[in-house]
Order: sequence, then C-alpha cells, then structure tokens
Amino acid sequence: MTTVDIRRADDRFKTTIGWLDSKHSFSFGHHHDPRNTHFGLLLVNNDDVVTPGSGFDTHPHRDMEIVTWVLRGALVHQDSEGHSGIIYPGLAQRMSAGSGILHSEKNDSWRLSGGPRHADPVHFVQMWVLPDEAGKAPGYEQLEIADELLSGGLVPVASGMPEHEGASAIRIGQKHAALYAARLAPGAAVTLPEAPFVHLFVPIGTVSLERSGDLATGDAARITTGGQRVTAGPDGAEILVWEMHATVRMG
Repeated sequence: MTTVDIRRADDRFKTTIGWLDSKHSFSFGHHHDPRNTHFGLLLVNNDDVVTPGSGFDTHPHRDMEIVTWVLRGALVHQDSEGHSGIIYPGLAQRMSAGSGILHSEKNDSWRLSGGPRHADPVHFVQMWVLPDEAGKAPGYEQLEIADELLSGGLVPVASGMPEHEGASAIRIGQKHAALYAARLAPGAAVTLPEAPFVHLFVPIGTVSLERSGDLATGDAARITTGGQRVTAGPDGAEILVWEMHATVRMG
C-alpha cells in the first residue's frame, strides 16, 4: 500500500547560531526524536545556509556516504585524504567516510580561487546514507552535471545502484540507493521512481505532488512505492529525490 507522509518546512528541527542557519529533516546533533531518526537509508537531510568566511571546522566522520548539493554560492571542501575543492550549483559531490576521515566545509572560496572576498552566503543540502559495508577506505568524488540538469528531467546525482553504473552520477557505497535532482520550469513535471522508500525534498520553489497536494520550499514527502507525478509551480522548482530499496536495521 502506498503511503505519503508530508513533512512541512516549519516542523523541521532548527539550529541557528551566528554563522549558521540549519534545518534538519531528521534527528541531528542535540535534536533527538526517537520517532524521526531516518527514512529508508537516509539519516540526514540538512538544509544549511552559511555566512561568508565561516563554516564547519575540521571534524571527523566514519562509515557514512555523504552527498552535498549546493543551491546557491560556493562551498569549500578539504579533507585529511588530501582532497580539496570548491562545490557550486550543478556540481555533485560525495565523500565516503569509510574507516575514518576528517574534513572541513567553509564559505571562503576566495582562499582557493584567489579572487576577491565575497559577501554571499552559501546555501546547500547535505544528505547522509549508510554504506553497504563498514570500514572501507575513505574516498571522495565530484562531478559536473549542470548540462544534464538542462533537460528538466530527473538526473542521477549519486548512486550505488547497478543500473546507474556508467551513468552521469557519482558512485556511492550503497547499492540500494540513488539520489536524483531536477530543475523544473514552471508547470513542468517528472515522475518519481518506484521504490519501497522515496524521499522528495523541495529546496527551491513549489510543486504539486500527485494525489497529495502542494509542497512549498523546504517541504518534504516520505513515500512508500512512489510513481507519483511532481509538477512545478508558477515559478519553477528544484527538487532532490532519493530512491531507496532498503532501510536502516535498528537494534
């Protein structure tokens, strides 16, 4: 049986400090609700805005596939494996924490680019899914997919599913999950994948979800089965969709 659980933007957990405005779809940090720890394999869906010159100092991760999707501005990634890069809209990025990695994420792209210091915040969504196996070697990958997004359809962003082997998507160490993005023109529509767990997030714009009504910026839908049509509102929309064929085993 298909179920659709709509989660509104204002109901998310919120962390607001001087340099960070973060909204959490699931339990995160000191925010904990035992009824809201994950959906499928997705444990984190953080909607973050970071002021210029600030960001997350070096911190550890372990056994997690972390995908970062920038909506506006530029985010600098650096890690203990020697990877360094600037993530911007249309650039997919994945970090596999594996057996352990340290990294930082900051809004200070001028340090690497050599350009002038800017005054623009960076807005991004960071998503975490569990890997297939624990203790694997850490890894990093990024891929430009801006051209594919011009199609207006669902574009694979990050996937470990066998059917996406060789597609324009970065690989994650989870064979039961894939992330898609779509930039929808006003009135344009896409059909969600069919899977036991489908997570739809609307970071920009408004959409109408077939048989479930309208979703505004920051809203999400947790869906079993999938296959519904998503239609952009009058100003268009950008959506992020996880297709998952497994869930977290608790206990």
